[in-house]
Amino acid sequence: MSSRVTPADPAPEPVARRRLSRDARYRQLLEASWRLIGEEGTEALSLGRLAEAAGVTKPVVYDHFGTRAGLLAALYRDFDARQTALMDAALREGAADLDARARVIARCYVECVLSQGREIPGVVAALAGSPEMERIKHEYQSAFMAKCHDLLVPFAPDRRLPAAGLWALLGAAESLSYAAAAGAIDAAQAIRALTELIVGIVERGGRADTV
Repeated sequence: MSSRVTPADPAPEPVARRRLSRDARYRQLLEASWRLIGEEGTEALSLGRLAEAAGVTKPVVYDHFGTRAGLLAALYRDFDARQTALMDAALREGAADLDARARVIARCYVECVLSQGREIPGVVAALAGSPEMERIKHEYQSAFMAKCHDLLVPFAPDRRLPAAGLWALLGAAESLSYAAAAGAIDAAQAIRALTELIVGIVERGGRADTV
């Protein structure tokens, strides 16, 4: 009596080796970059190391990012896009008064930074002084402050929110979020302090322009 051996099913092909669309491959490389930074730190991130971690050839990575600075800039844009999406989703759930809107802004900023742990401060530090980073950061800052202005100006005296107040809001958001990511304070403290600061800036309104 003969026995029939059934061939084993072939092992699934690794994701990195499958034929992916350009957008899907880009997304895969970004996710691999975040994992690499989280595990080994920003200093370990290079195009060659990313290719190894993602299971692709170096030309694939160079085709998407060009340089290490280009990769870091792409990570910063990815972080910014997720932060914006998080805030927009929270606002759709309702934030009708000043306190509620201030809490949404504070919570979304802090939680998005915390979701990347040490990674996003490391990305920003690695790109410091880069012309590409300066341009991207300026775009981000302008968009964030414009969004905050539109959300908060209805509650300001005389419907005025000066630029100085918005820059103070941005600086506090970055400092408190990074302090929470470093473990110097907890997330609740950072969100509470930032909420209170935002409310104070808005209630002061145009008086921030006066000495």
